[in-house]
Amino acid sequence: MAIKKYKPITPSRRFYTGYKFDEITKKEPEKSLLKPVKRTGGRNNQGRMTIRHRGGGHKKFYRIIDFKRYDKKNISARVHSIEYDPNRSARIALLYYVDGEKRYIIAPDKLQVNDVVMVGEDVEIRYGNAMPLKKIPIGTMIHNIEFKPNRGAQIARSAGVSGEIIAKEDKYVHIKMPSGAVQLIRGECYASIGQVSNIEHSSISLGKAGRKRWLGRRPKTRGVAMNPVDHPMGGGEGKSSGGRHPVSPWGLPAKGFKTRKKKKYSDKYMIKSRK
Repeated sequence: MAIKKYKPITPSRRFYTGYKFDEITKKEPEKSLLKPVKRTGGRNNQGRMTIRHRGGGHKKFYRIIDFKRYDKKNISARVHSIEYDPNRSARIALLYYVDGEKRYIIAPDKLQVNDVVMVGEDVEIRYGNAMPLKKIPIGTMIHNIEFKPNRGAQIARSAGVSGEIIAKEDKYVHIKMPSGAVQLIRGECYASIGQVSNIEHSSISLGKAGRKRWLGRRPKTRGVAMNPVDHPMGGGEGKSSGGRHPVSPWGLPAKGFKTRKKKKYSDKYMIKSRK
């Protein structure tokens, strides 16, 4: 994948970068694997806004991704195409299984059209194949990692990220997460081999505010630019910088304050924190 720049014919174009889409081999998605996605505008099922600065954005269909690939154990599939997905930063691959079924998966880097991929306990260590963590050699880069058995992949799904197997101990495998944390995960959980595609996604510069709106992100106003009635950090004579530690509009500390919930699973099986 390569990044292209544009001639600076306007001030925003000077810093505008985009994809060349060299790796995309098919423009139209597979219709049988599409479903409509309702835009929420950041509101929950009660109509209350739970995520701010959401709204608008281009219309799109959701591509049904197979995050539980192990129901196709030992059935080979051919990569028919590498496609763009507007719902995620990674590219997706359309698989044609030998039994006639079609499915989308998140495409790993270096996966090519006509490659053959497979899921199983004793499959080859190859980009796109999936197998239990206990069967994957130490030092292998992995993505699409299950957190709990039979739940489906939840970890390392965005563009360019990967985890790494660094040790094995009894029923558990030590996984170095994309964040740098080291986590214990059960060996029967499945993961896919390789690094997620679209590695240079983090280098893209949106260039202008309108491009953010295309993605469904509305403008944000700084707290220090508001009035005291609207934000704890608002008000003051002239350009005041706040006068207190940064907080949310509801007074919760915004930097360095621990918000992690004490779930019985996560902290118990974390060997090394990302901090």
